[in-house]
Amino acid sequence: MKNKRIDFEARFWSGSRKHSRIKLIESFFHFNELATAKQMLNNIMVYAAKKKTAINEDSSSIFHFHQALRSFVRASYAIRLKQEKWSIPVPPENNSPLMQASLSDGEYLNPTLVFQKAFAEYSIRDFDYHIAIAVYFSMGVFKNAQEGNLIRPYIHLTKMLDAAHLILERRIQRINNQKMENST
Repeated sequence: MKNKRIDFEARFWSGSRKHSRIKLIESFFHFNELATAKQMLNNIMVYAAKKKTAINEDSSSIFHFHQALRSFVRASYAIRLKQEKWSIPVPPENNSPLMQASLSDGEYLNPTLVFQKAFAEYSIRDFDYHIAIAVYFSMGVFKNAQEGNLIRPYIHLTKMLDAAHLILERRIQRINNQKMENST
């Protein structure tokens, strides 16, 4: 019988070898706030497209983010594999575009759709490749243009960050609701 466990490769950046998919995402957002992670990803992509400039971030922080993002992609893949109820049946009345971020209405109601769409188009290896290429080209000055198209994986990664953060928020709300019900 094959072992179907996914190695999240989080030993380097989180210090722990064993994680569940949700715990790893919590750990990712513990080290990288949502806005900071999205800004770092955006900077990497912008500088990957520029030919004559290199990113002005510390290379160790770029490497740390690269490793954390690779683990995040693996945890996102695991969320896609195991369907849980993170969807809400009706949209909330106080739904604001800031809360929804880059997600469509359907993705906001059911954030696992983001992971299903992303991994229907790209595999884990594809995401690893695109992240590595973006980091490589952002850290140096090159005369040649970058390989491949980095825009689609970037859009998927941004949406996955928003969806994962939304899942964590809903998980916290669910736990708080259960505590309130148990206390009454």
